[in-house]
Amino acid sequence: MRVIGAPFSSAGRLDHEASAPEALRDAGLIERLRAAFGPEEPVTDGGNVAVGASAVRDGSSGLRSLPGLEAVTASTRSAVAETLRDGDRPLVLGGDCAILPGCLRGAQDVLGDDQVGLLFIDGHEDAWPPHESDTGEAADSELGFLLGQHREQLPASLESQFPVLDDSAVVALGPRDGDEIASAGDVPSLAERIPLITARQLTIDEAGTAWHARKALARIRAHTAHWWLHIDLDVLSSDALDAVSYPQPGGLGWNQLGELADAALGEPGCAGITVCVYDPDRDPDGTGAQRILDWAGSLARPTGRCSKPPDGRT
Repeated sequence: MRVIGAPFSSAGRLDHEASAPEALRDAGLIERLRAAFGPEEPVTDGGNVAVGASAVRDGSSGLRSLPGLEAVTASTRSAVAETLRDGDRPLVLGGDCAILPGCLRGAQDVLGDDQVGLLFIDGHEDAWPPHESDTGEAADSELGFLLGQHREQLPASLESQFPVLDDSAVVALGPRDGDEIASAGDVPSLAERIPLITARQLTIDEAGTAWHARKALARIRAHTAHWWLHIDLDVLSSDALDAVSYPQPGGLGWNQLGELADAALGEPGCAGITVCVYDPDRDPDGTGAQRILDWAGSLARPTGRCSKPPDGRT
């Protein structure tokens, strides 16, 4: 495993979630991962990718920090592709969820344009039309972009770097912003396009969270051999982790998130992992960071580890 920092905030700031990669390293994440994975899968630190920052909201695209988004998309794409070519699995630490398109495009560069699915574990659907977003942050919209939505006003230099995923190879687990989306009136929920299991469904279903992860991977793997695991830590309840930028009522506990990750990584084909939106500025005593480190061992499930890309892939 190679840990890659992507200290990007689509709000255009350099603090809060943008400082998460260094804060987690300082808290001991690399050492904790090495202890969890052991000698069978060495854990290395790949440093941070290049990012940019601007609080300006672009009038055409509706996005804030557009040059920064272009920079981090290109740099994460390159870092993920290099990691996979080296036979390692990338663990990309955000920043916020806007880093995801670059990660997936980098995986596609190595594994093939039609060979990467997505298990999206997040407290939000992240498919707002940028001009309808209150914030203009790309982290409100990245899953919509990945499904081919709302890309018409993006500059060609950015749109050409965003992959388009097949609906059949994408499953979302944990969103709980359905009421907010419904109140917008003309913003459709992704539940109309892809399987979407809300946080409430995950917590009350007697089948359990692990069952939902395995079911999601069965669907994804029926369409693609390789898939990406995306984890936005705001899928957790505020009692579990309050150090996030946009908390909501409800959410999962650490045990449930661990069960999801453990069950998912028990399936073959994981190309890489993103972990996003921890906010060190809202965690002055480091309690949240230590909870993340305690949970990180669930990423060490051996049967889900990445193998080298197929021969002939470039």
